[in-house]
Amino acid sequence: MTPLTLTADITGKAAKARRTAWVPTIVLLLGALYCLVPIAWVVVAATKDRSELFSTFTFAPGSGFFQNLSDLTAYRDGIFWRWMANSAFYAGFGALLSAAVSAAGGYALGRFAFRGREAVFKMILAGVLVPSIVLAVPQYLLLSKLGMADSYWSMLLPSILSPYGVYLVRIYAAASVPAELMEAARMDGASEWRIFSRIAVPMMMPGLITVFLFQFVGIWNNFLLPYVMLADDEKFPITLGLYTLLAQGASQPALYTLVITGCLLAILPLIGLFLVIQRFWSLDLLSGSVKA
Repeated sequence: MTPLTLTADITGKAAKARRTAWVPTIVLLLGALYCLVPIAWVVVAATKDRSELFSTFTFAPGSGFFQNLSDLTAYRDGIFWRWMANSAFYAGFGALLSAAVSAAGGYALGRFAFRGREAVFKMILAGVLVPSIVLAVPQYLLLSKLGMADSYWSMLLPSILSPYGVYLVRIYAAASVPAELMEAARMDGASEWRIFSRIAVPMMMPGLITVFLFQFVGIWNNFLLPYVMLADDEKFPITLGLYTLLAQGASQPALYTLVITGCLLAILPLIGLFLVIQRFWSLDLLSGSVKA
């Protein structure tokens, strides 16, 4: 093969590789477009008043956002903000408890050898595969027997144990907490609780933050569990509250603008939380690499 032929062959392969690289890029762009178009529609539709919502171009901005916000705040003496506060409580407190339980369970499964450990881990894996819709009715019957139905506890208790969270922390603990470091701490006289709280938890923090984020988003967006558990609309989260508004919109079309504005406000906390937690992810990973 002559140098000219070799150069042409290399150039052809490079051009083919560049053309191939466009394929995943285009697929990712189409996926991003598919996800972002509904959000863009909600943002634009929230700016339209009742007359503009069904009479103007879909993505043409309107002039009624602040009036919609005022009407939403005034609706039933501001019950929308009560729903938002309920969602923040359910998601925030539930995600914290779930992250704590996942930290303890995952650390124990990942760093301690005991009889039955693999059986327990396989049961947890089985729990990951069970859809939440299957558990909603049994959970309601159980909590109803305990007198906890239609209470804040009926939303918090089912959210505490996350099989996927335990699984994730177990994998993360086994990879990020060295057994040698634990043995050195024991030789220095540290208790197991001190090793867990002062050594293991900081090293597992990126994994725990991931569990917290997944649980927060899952609880915030959960519709089926509050639909089954709650009857008092004062305890509704934002998902169920907006559903009731949408159901009433069939007979009162004026409520559609309130529902759309409420949907826009409901996604803002999730965006803010992700941006804040992404910063902690970067800091924790950088800190771990520097300490290593």
